Amino acid sequence: MSEPTHPDQHPRTPSPRPGGRSARVRADVVAATLAEVTEKGYDSLTVEAVAARSGVHKATLYRRWGGVDGLVADALAASADQPWPLPDTGDLQEDLRRITQEVFTVFTDPEQSPTPTALIYAAQRSDAGAAALREFFAARHRQAAEVAQRAVARGELSAGTDGAEIIRAATAPLYYRLFVTGEPLEARTAERAADAAALAARAGLFTSAPADPEPDTAPTDPEPDTAPNAPTP
Repeated sequence: MSEPTHPDQHPRTPSPRPGGRSARVRADVVAATLAEVTEKGYDSLTVEAVAARSGVHKATLYRRWGGVDGLVADALAASADQPWPLPDTGDLQEDLRRITQEVFTVFTDPEQSPTPTALIYAAQRSDAGAAALREFFAARHRQAAEVAQRAVARGELSAGTDGAEIIRAATAPLYYRLFVTGEPLEARTAERAADAAALAARAGLFTSAPADPEPDTAPTDPEPDTAPNAPTP
């Protein structure tokens, strides 16, 4: 069993990767975009401000990113590319608790929450951003499905369990409070969501069932009409 770690399921500032000047430019632009949207919000995000903060000429930004929506979308894409260590405690319920606890911590900690919160709100303001946000979470769900695959290998879950759906079920109550209802998010809420998802998974709710056979629709001979003839008036 590996040492438990906390997964990083939220958008964050990507770390620079090797790849030459183009990769460095992208990293600088993404970092500047995140800083600007955190400080000013989507409505005040401008290409000019990102250019000034990143040191990349605005003509380059317009050519490669098209505008603020492209910048927001690429910030999410870059975040999705970052390595994500998953918990491996040897128990599905505890792994899910670590995942939901990470979401809770990131979005309630005053130092960590402003950037991912601002980026998610910004992504919802444009088609490009919304598409990038969907792909970001889809990628994270696919990666996190590994905790279910491990549980299947341990015999804890049935083969054919949809791990991505387990992760969605575990984290959805948190995001619902954070971005839909605005209700307070508490640590117990995160724990309860993980426990509910684990219970449902063990009950087989996320296991793909074989399709029902097609009913026999061949026509059958009608039953003979045995009713007596109606009397003639």
